[in-house]
Amino acid sequence: MLGDAVGLALLAAGFFGLALVLTQFGLRSVPPLQGAAVSVTTTAVAFLSTSPLLVGWSAATWPAVLVFVAIGALFPVAVTMLTFRANQRLGPHVAGALGNLAPLFAVLLAAALLGEVPGWGQAAGVVVVVAGATILALASARGVGVAAWGALLLPLAAALIRGTVQPAVKIGFETWPDPFAAATIGYAVSAVVVLALAGARGGLSLSRSDPRGVLWFAAVGLCNGAALVTMYGALARGPVALVAPLVATYPIATLVFGGLLLRGARIGPRVVVGVAVTVAGVATLLATR
Repeated sequence: MLGDAVGLALLAAGFFGLALVLTQFGLRSVPPLQGAAVSVTTTAVAFLSTSPLLVGWSAATWPAVLVFVAIGALFPVAVTMLTFRANQRLGPHVAGALGNLAPLFAVLLAAALLGEVPGWGQAAGVVVVVAGATILALASARGVGVAAWGALLLPLAAALIRGTVQPAVKIGFETWPDPFAAATIGYAVSAVVVLALAGARGGLSLSRSDPRGVLWFAAVGLCNGAALVTMYGALARGPVALVAPLVATYPIATLVFGGLLLRGARIGPRVVVGVAVTVAGVATLLATR
């Protein structure tokens, strides 16, 4: 069971990392709000169209549905818009690295709400993973202008929301442990929210947008959707203290995919150290699970 949780959490990290890199291509021709509308709506349609086959609706409970709806009002819509804006201002590496603070919020809330108090070994693993993310952020932020440092609040806010969601979804899983249901309901609600926001700001029209940018954001949405359902699958099988730090290793995937797909991506010695520290934190987590 825990082995499945580890595999799903690492798979989620890979999808999150790839989505951050693909976002760079979409942002070249489509603004963040329109991109979020395309991304979230594409994934919502994909989940809703496959839900008759993948979701056990007969097992639904109202407490779980209400939890998933509440989560959907913020996640993934708010995280998507914050991440897109941070990606635009800071680049995928800084945005991804600062998102690694999510485990701190997730583990603290899991201890308070679920009684999942991590042992000393797990706590050490979380701290080491976050330390690795900090090193990656500082290394990647060397080229960020002073005026852009205020934009660091964007990925930090996204990390807070993502960290809150992970223990919250486990509350819903207590009566309806269905990751596909949680993802489907959450994305459906998020799609309504983002379309309403885009419509209110006159951002629904894509007639002047490059079709390639729209397709890139559709691909981003599918990656984020895959990441969400695999993360929820991991949370249904393992504790937050194990899953959250593993998912937070996605900056490594961002570096790998960025090196492969983005021109000019450089991996210096500080980045190597950050990756090594993060991997050491993951190893500590796995050794103490």
